[in-house]
Amino acid sequence: MVILLWENQTVESFVLRGFSSIQELNIFLFMMFLVFYILIVSGNILIVLLVLFSHRLHTPMYFFLVNLSFLEIWYTSNIVPKMLIIILAKQKTISVSGCLTQFYFFGSLAATECLLLAVMSYDRYLAICQPLHYPILMTGPFCVRLAASSWLCCFLLTAVTMVLLSRLTFCGSNEIDHFFCDFTPLVHLSCMDTSLTEMVAYSTSSAVTLFPFLLITASYSCILAVILRIPSGTGRQKAFSTCSSHLTVVIVFYGTLIATYLVPSANSSQLLRKGFSLLYTILTPMFNPLIYSLRNRDILEALKKCWSKKPDFLA
Repeated sequence: MVILLWENQTVESFVLRGFSSIQELNIFLFMMFLVFYILIVSGNILIVLLVLFSHRLHTPMYFFLVNLSFLEIWYTSNIVPKMLIIILAKQKTISVSGCLTQFYFFGSLAATECLLLAVMSYDRYLAICQPLHYPILMTGPFCVRLAASSWLCCFLLTAVTMVLLSRLTFCGSNEIDHFFCDFTPLVHLSCMDTSLTEMVAYSTSSAVTLFPFLLITASYSCILAVILRIPSGTGRQKAFSTCSSHLTVVIVFYGTLIATYLVPSANSSQLLRKGFSLLYTILTPMFNPLIYSLRNRDILEALKKCWSKKPDFLA
């Protein structure tokens, strides 16, 4: 999607060290991550198919869920297949263009997930706090615009960082002590002044994580206030059940991000940081379909119909 110029690069490829410090576990790690990847892809594909073929799920909330599931498939497919290769391969190299491209999609998709989660929280806010206006406000075209703007905004913002990264000269050591091409290990390999690149990258990443988080916090504060005013316990439980799955996903996603990037790099081992990175690159995408299927009555009912003799989309 982005055309980059690589003529300034003195390093032609990088070496992803992955989990080379625990090589004795390579076979175990390969099998475990392969199983996780299959579960992630199959689980999110199942969510997409259930929403597409069940007319009952053709609502704004599940439209945004399809976007999230598609994102998770793309997100993990950008990282895990290459990670599986470097775990077993003797040559753990990745080209400079391939590394920067991997980072571009990683950054764009991670940022898009933040905005989609914020959009989904706004959807739940309108559904619970303004139920009478909800059908008027959350129309089909409006939902498409919200989703499309989330994707477009994040891919364009990350492209700015990519242009700056592509202008850097990489020389000297070409080893990246990580299992994918993240921003910090990349800029540390440059022999140029990276202050502008780092400032732009941290500014854009802060914008696409902090503002959505504040919107999510404000939305759920209003939702909680409305739920607490409902007189009956059954009514409160029913209202909370409509947003509990999304709230759980938000807590898991932002919890793993905070756990990863608040770990001081100088005082923690790189292996520990890799472990935290696994939380949001593998575990979070794997848990999302489980959360939405186990905690969502509509998804469970659609799943039961799929297992019945005559599902509604085959009738």
